[in-house]
Amino acid sequence: MKNKELIRGIIAPILTPMDENEEVNETELRNQVRRLIENGISGIFAFGTNGEGYCLSETEKERILAVVVEETAKKVPVYAGTGCISTKDTVRLSKKAEELGADVLSVITPSFAAASQEELYCHYRALAESVGLPIVLYNIPARTGNALAPDTVARLAEVEGIAGVKDSSGNFDNMLQYMENTKGKDFAVLSGNDSLILWNLLAGGTGGIAGCANVFPRRMTQIYEAFTEGKLKEARQYQDSIREFRGLFRYGNPNTIVKMAVEMLGYPVGRCRRPFSMISEEGTKKLGKVLEKYREAGIC
Repeated sequence: MKNKELIRGIIAPILTPMDENEEVNETELRNQVRRLIENGISGIFAFGTNGEGYCLSETEKERILAVVVEETAKKVPVYAGTGCISTKDTVRLSKKAEELGADVLSVITPSFAAASQEELYCHYRALAESVGLPIVLYNIPARTGNALAPDTVARLAEVEGIAGVKDSSGNFDNMLQYMENTKGKDFAVLSGNDSLILWNLLAGGTGGIAGCANVFPRRMTQIYEAFTEGKLKEARQYQDSIREFRGLFRYGNPNTIVKMAVEMLGYPVGRCRRPFSMISEEGTKKLGKVLEKYREAGIC
């Protein structure tokens, strides 16, 4: 299968349900996998940013991936977030994900220590030479401190096994440059910012990895479906409809808002792991009001 056929649509970075003791709730994880698939999601991404991959142990990641792979049952591709700070650890975790049945690797840039573009290039090339799964580069400099420059992405697109990039920089021009620099190649460019999914598609991208899909999966898939059917007016309406919810991110970590919203919709997914679990009283009230408005409109 070509990269652009595999890596496309609305991919849900599934949240990681937890109980009151912050232990992974496997029963609800399975339920969320089924819920996403039933609503037309194109792929499921385990332990990404919305899945709290940054504060899960490696043992937990392995178990979560095993559950997601089993419950998905090949209905949609499974992505695994295997990026670590070191190349050695990234390769080890990626090989484990391949062994457990993942279909695609989503690999965030190394974090904390500053990395040059040449170091980033060598990091990803070494990974591609070590595993047999397609790799999606993950650019989110606000969280990692390291940005993948368009020229570096163009170089990496020439490496066998590197199949695409997810851009969560929020800079649409950066995403456009990824597309321009890989034009004519079988290389997928995904939006990691939910508000830019339609614009990504219009510019020649293949879709998005959308945290909001945890809250209203059907509405997010409608953006992609309407676009592919040529119904651009409807696609724009669907895209614009999520703006009010995303406006709530000013009240806390977006992951926290998303997970609390899913909990408020009646799914026992719990809170994010501390300390990333707080939202103000004002934010909680406004979240409740927005969700009620969305329920009345049939969005969730």
